[in-house]
Amino acid sequence: MLLSSSAEIVVVVVVVEVVVAVIIKLVVAVIIIILISVVEVVVVALVVVVVAVVEVVVVVVVVVVVVVVVMVVVLVVLI
Repeated sequence: MLLSSSAEIVVVVVVVEVVVAVIIKLVVAVIIIILISVVEVVVVALVVVVVAVVEVVVVVVVVVVVVVVVMVVVLVVLI
């Protein structure tokens, strides 16, 4: 393609700049969407882990309390 005037050069440069700017914006948008998805997955995973840990702790505490109460009742009955 032969460019005969500086006006054509300017048009080509402007078109290339616009295309590059649009591509950069699309890439940034895709990266942001991917990051948001990753953050959502990590947050959900953390919430699930925290809930599981809390459930385990609650179960352990309940078991310990029940065992202690049973031991106290047995001791009181024996004494």
